[in-house]
Amino acid sequence: MTFVVVLLVAFSILLDVIGQLCFKLGLDRLPELEGGFRLNAFWGQVFNAPLLWCGVGAYAVEFFVWLEALSRAPLSLLFPAAALGYCGVVLAGKLVLGETVSRRRWLGTLVITAGVMLVCIAST
Repeated sequence: MTFVVVLLVAFSILLDVIGQLCFKLGLDRLPELEGGFRLNAFWGQVFNAPLLWCGVGAYAVEFFVWLEALSRAPLSLLFPAAALGYCGVVLAGKLVLGETVSRRRWLGTLVITAGVMLVCIAST
């Protein structure tokens, strides 16, 4: 993988993590609806939530970054590397959202990271 491809994949992963954080924070900040779940009121809230739109924006930018990465490297290399986004989301959930992450989840995150490293090393 060239340095530019590594940067593109890293930026794509960062945008994915930012998008997920924005979605979670945006939804958590929506006021609770009285009388149970009412779809129309919920969608009205969603369309007026700036953090949710930031998440959509992050995903839109990520789409174009990903296309650029795909134009420079094989999918069979890039897609496993993009799995590091899962690791980033677990870490961001812990650091930013204060979520509890079990040992089993940390172990799974480590396994994903090791798998990505194996794929990247094997492709050189």
